[in-house]
Amino acid sequence: MTYFRAVDPFPLESADHNKLHEFYARLGQGRLSTTRCAGCGRTAWPPRAFCAECCSDRFDWVDLPSAGTVHAFTVQATGLPVGFDGPRVFAIVEVDGHRVFSIIVDGDPSQIAIGQRVSLKPLRVGDDPQGHPRWLPAFTPV
Repeated sequence: MTYFRAVDPFPLESADHNKLHEFYARLGQGRLSTTRCAGCGRTAWPPRAFCAECCSDRFDWVDLPSAGTVHAFTVQATGLPVGFDGPRVFAIVEVDGHRVFSIIVDGDPSQIAIGQRVSLKPLRVGDDPQGHPRWLPAFTPV
């Protein structure tokens, strides 16, 4: 009997699988970006292939600032997926009015605080099935 994983913790963001591939390509270049609706001009987080406001599927890519502020966070010391070292700081980072669910790296978890300034530091995770690099948004304390 063959079993398949129900949930892949890393998105398949290769251009073959996802029309939002540009987000991950930019993230790999150290740029946090999102979509702006070409119809009504609204930006969204996370990036979307259609606008929740006007239902348009036309969008442009815009870069967001590479720094933000910790809005909320939690520290996970145990029960992390294989390949992730603990403790892991999960955070909601406010960037240009958007709240980005992320992790904080290269910081002492006991020193993280709400309101703290953080800077983008994308985290490379396992490659996609074609060997292309995959990235997740991550931040580091300023």
